[in-house]
Amino acid sequence: MEEHVKKALVEWNEEISDVLNGIEKEYEEVKRELQVYSYKFNITKQVVQSTINDEIIRNIRELYHKPFEQKLNELKELIKELEEKRKVFQMFVDKIEKVSEREEGKPQISVI
Repeated sequence: MEEHVKKALVEWNEEISDVLNGIEKEYEEVKRELQVYSYKFNITKQVVQSTINDEIIRNIRELYHKPFEQKLNELKELIKELEEKRKVFQMFVDKIEKVSEREEGKPQISVI
């Protein structure tokens, strides 16, 4: 592989890897937030199920349960999107590395 091509692929791989690392950080943050809202949602669900008073149930649902459920669903969608982004950018990294390795194994042809 010619040196300028090799250099360009290395630079591109670094750029893509930076993007992938950013996606990974965001994924971990969203994952932690999803875990928190999952607990909040499940706790309010259990409280509602254990409560007899209809007015209190309505208040709990309005103040906590519905907003937690909405946020939980949003976070689940965001996690799916981030997983897809991770897969796509990891494919870039894998393919760049594969091309680089394959080309490294080929004998160099010198032009005089």
